[in-house]
Amino acid sequence: MHLIRFARQPELIQPERMAAPWPESRCPGRFVLAAIVLAAVGLAATAATWAEDPHPAPIEVPDAVAGSPAEMKPYEELIEHSRAKIAMVPIPGGEYLLGSPATEKGRRPDEGPQQRIKLSPFWMSECEITWNAYEVWMSDLDILRRQVEGTEATVRDRLADEFQISKPTEPYTDMSFGMGKRGYPAICMTQHAARTFCKWLSAKTGRYYRLPTEAEWEYACRAGTTTAYSFGDDPAVIDDYAWYYDNSNEAYQKVRKKKPNPWGLYDMHGNVAEWVLDQHRPAAYAAYDGKLVSDPLVVPLELYPRVVRGGSWDDHPEALRSAAREGSNEDWKIQDPQEPVSIWYHTDALHVGFRIVRPLVEPSAAEKAAKWEKTEPIQLDPEE
Repeated sequence: MHLIRFARQPELIQPERMAAPWPESRCPGRFVLAAIVLAAVGLAATAATWAEDPHPAPIEVPDAVAGSPAEMKPYEELIEHSRAKIAMVPIPGGEYLLGSPATEKGRRPDEGPQQRIKLSPFWMSECEITWNAYEVWMSDLDILRRQVEGTEATVRDRLADEFQISKPTEPYTDMSFGMGKRGYPAICMTQHAARTFCKWLSAKTGRYYRLPTEAEWEYACRAGTTTAYSFGDDPAVIDDYAWYYDNSNEAYQKVRKKKPNPWGLYDMHGNVAEWVLDQHRPAAYAAYDGKLVSDPLVVPLELYPRVVRGGSWDDHPEALRSAAREGSNEDWKIQDPQEPVSIWYHTDALHVGFRIVRPLVEPSAAEKAAKWEKTEPIQLDPEE
């Protein structure tokens, strides 16, 4: 269902990039040496920047500062030296039942047993991250604009530029596959790419952003409801809230065109499925053993499967339920011409994008390393 071939835009295929052997001047050994040199230069530059200002002040944005949950307000995050903005919505902390009851229509075994979860407050992006924001990082648009305008880089810019050393390699085709970019959700990225975008955005803005956990995502999607969807149990009204197989015209759509959920989040059901941080474990909920669990995360330590949530434009309504889960798989790279396959793109995941969260209380560096940013591997060994 998710395999849409290059028939959409056959002229974008570049066969010479798909099968050409390594010329001597571009042998892998020289790439490795160049990578080591660039890494050393990058580390030195980063160290110098941090020595200059180890905690640069965040870019000033109205309502982005809150000292308590009660003070949290919606705000628009700015990406400097671009026109891109990301609307953020406050999500109150609280408890809820993760998963679906055994009686829910369309339920799958990996959605249970239901588990009581307690979550800390956070902000979540109002809609899926669009190409407008994603391509600032993906294509160095902010750096290019600074160069054209002769604008001096800020400390945050210099930190973010270091993360752009790890920006995606150039795609061999249009990764929107002709479905639209301005105002449309970014797609076809790996979880690693989405996480790296978050690291770049954190440096760029001075505020900490990451992917949501699976528990945070479902909590925000439900928005206080206990029904199959945030709008109730009856999928007969789903056209008012979601893009899915029957109404999408076989393509994703611009964000914010359907009704939001009760907490003001758009496209939580459908349009594109969304990456979360967790490893997909069919029996993950059973492992909690009925105890109240705070801010859970199944740290991803295997490349496949990892969780996406929300269903997509290419799915039927039952896959768009608040509790529905999907795991990534190797088929999402069937058309990838690279060897080894890219760590940045899922060529066949035209149904997958992401949204971001920002916790009210930023975790310490040790907590980030031990939990929120812990992951391995990002790439299978090419010999496997």
